[in-house]
Amino acid sequence: MAALKWLTPRKQSATDRSVVAGEAAAAAAEAALGTEAYPEPETAPSVEEPAFPVVGDPRAAAFFDLDNTVMQGAALFHFGRGLYKRKFFAKRDLVRFAWQQAYFRMAGQEDPEHMQEARDSALSIVKGHRVEELMSIGEEIYDEYMAGKIWPGTRALAQAHLDAGQRVWLVTAAPVETATIIARRLGLTGALGTVAESEGGVYTGRLVGEPLHGPAKAEAVRALATTEDLDLSRCAAYSDSHNDIPMLSLVGHPYAINPDSGLRKHARSQGWLLRDYRTGRKAAKIGIPAAAGMGALAGGVIAGVAIHRKRG
Repeated sequence: MAALKWLTPRKQSATDRSVVAGEAAAAAAEAALGTEAYPEPETAPSVEEPAFPVVGDPRAAAFFDLDNTVMQGAALFHFGRGLYKRKFFAKRDLVRFAWQQAYFRMAGQEDPEHMQEARDSALSIVKGHRVEELMSIGEEIYDEYMAGKIWPGTRALAQAHLDAGQRVWLVTAAPVETATIIARRLGLTGALGTVAESEGGVYTGRLVGEPLHGPAKAEAVRALATTEDLDLSRCAAYSDSHNDIPMLSLVGHPYAINPDSGLRKHARSQGWLLRDYRTGRKAAKIGIPAAAGMGALAGGVIAGVAIHRKRG
């Protein structure tokens, strides 16, 4: 596999960064296949309500967003809680990160310079740490905070695709390490996630492209489909967020799971099928901590904690 060239974000357009991030995610996902397996996957729960139609097709695959689609809340929120517990950063860092996250939420748009400042702050947390250290910690954090947050209904949908002989991939802005751990614990094929650069097994503090978010997810799915010889018109994708409309629009069978208002409106206008596994107002608010709160902010700023071994 050819090395991926990292380019300074300020010298790339948004489209360029999305392509680089997507291609890096696909390459990392392919590299993770065939590596040492994690413990036996958890048994998929049975649910009374029928799943969306799933038909066996060797050139089809299913792509699942992670946060609030497969898992209650944000993976980065849970990962951040684990890192804060392990004293990776101080409370004063959280204050700065909190302001940056709140700015993005309130402004409703992403200022390039402000986004770059936030990325630099986030990546400074893991700069100098070894990749294997974060991988080991990720395993522990999954057991501590994530295992009990999987939506049974979405888990059953993923299992239906597996039972039909299809490959199933997570697609998330979370670090590819974290995403891969979750995918393997659930018995899925693999994961596409945010990729960060490392040299000699140590994080450099630089992202490859940008976080795997929005258009970058679609680029990652497109790149993986090429490598895996998939026909996207026969593939399915599931998400809760309007930010994933580019990915959902890329496949022939898009589905909205626990949709936000933007995706719900778009899905209805396009005739996409919807399903909501949340119950009551409390469940409907799951994920709010990802926008504010100590652990959430801690997690939200480390989207670059992922693996990219730079080759000479």
